[in-house]
Order: sequence, then C-alpha cells, then structure tokens
Amino acid sequence: MIIVGIVAVCIVLAILAFFVPRLSRHPERGTQRTLGAGSRAGSKAPGILGRLFSKPFRSSSRAVSRSGSAGRRSRGRMPF
Repeated sequence: MIIVGIVAVCIVLAILAFFVPRLSRHPERGTQRTLGAGSRAGSKAPGILGRLFSKPFRSSSRAVSRSGSAGRRSRGRMPF
C-alpha cells in the first residue's frame, strides 16, 4: 500500500513539475521532509535493523526528487 502511495506522489509531482515548475518545489520539499523524518526514525534501530528500516524511506525520497526534476527538465526541453 505504501508503494502505491509513493508511486502516486511521484506521478503527481512529475505532472506538477511539468506544468508549474516553480510551484512544484514546495510539495516536493514537504514530501522529502516527511520521508526524511521516517528515515531518521528508522535509523535509530540498533545495528543492521537501522539500515533496513531507513532504506525504504531513503529510496522513496530519491524517487520523489528524481520525478520532480525529470518533470522540470522535460518542461525545459519543450520548444514552446
């Protein structure tokens, strides 16, 4: 269920970044802040469990960043 949510957020951010590049930065940062808090909370577990619990949040944060930047980059490549 969480994977579906992250995919949906990435799609919405990519579309938002394509149509309104400047206004897409605030939702992207808010999503990354939320995922960063989850990563920090997961990393407090001892040993290898800390890395295992924080990894999904780090990879999700990376995906959100890539989708936003991809939308802005594709908008910049458009001829109009």
